Amino acid sequence: MKTPSRASSAAKPLYRRFHTLLIANRGEIACRVIRTARSMGLRTVAVYSEADADALHVEMADDAVLIGPARARDSYLNIDRILEAAQKTGAEAVHPGYGFLSENADFARRCAQAGIVFVGPTAEMMEAMGSKSGSKMLMEKAGVPLVPGYHGDAQDDATLAKAADKAGYPVLVKASAGGGGRGMRVVHTEAALLHAVQTTKAEAGAAFGNLRLSATATAIWCRCSSVNVRCSVATRKSSRKRLRRHSIQSNATLYVRPREKPQVR
Repeated sequence: MKTPSRASSAAKPLYRRFHTLLIANRGEIACRVIRTARSMGLRTVAVYSEADADALHVEMADDAVLIGPARARDSYLNIDRILEAAQKTGAEAVHPGYGFLSENADFARRCAQAGIVFVGPTAEMMEAMGSKSGSKMLMEKAGVPLVPGYHGDAQDDATLAKAADKAGYPVLVKASAGGGGRGMRVVHTEAALLHAVQTTKAEAGAAFGNLRLSATATAIWCRCSSVNVRCSVATRKSSRKRLRRHSIQSNATLYVRPREKPQVR
């Protein structure tokens, strides 16, 4: 079968064999991807900021490209520089790791436009479910019950304050593109909201390159049971958290009664 050229691939997602993989990340996740890629016989390319010049993932990869200064927005969040590195090294595919650009639909789209395989979901999938606000809008449209809160387009302080008051304190101010416990603030009073919004936006912009926020009612003490969309295990218990990150999970949850399980499938 003829391999599609980069010029002819347009913006469609690519599914084809490749021989060189660029890892658009750093640290342990980059090292893990490099190990796996090497076991598959792939050539690997690392990218690094000036601060990570001596990092392990740079040493492990077959090739490495400097993409900018230490600040993430000028290096690991810089789509142009990462794509330039891919083209310079002949990388046919990009693995985003997690965090940084891994849930950035524009990055996935730009890879496809450049004829580079993006190892992950398509831009359309990300736009539907990658954003917490976008996925809530989709669920709301489908009639799925949601925790009271706001996930709309207007992001000014007055709108967020009104939404928080309507949802009822305490509220969780959360970065729409966030994850891993980052970009979240629990706000107990209206007086503390403005500061929480400002600091959350700053963290969201630095970590995810996206300033959009949502504000939802939150429960301080509760049990958390997750529902897997595509998995043989229907539910999982995620009660033990540290800084709003799941640190201990078990399958399956003990808190969903047998008669209730068909309702969550």
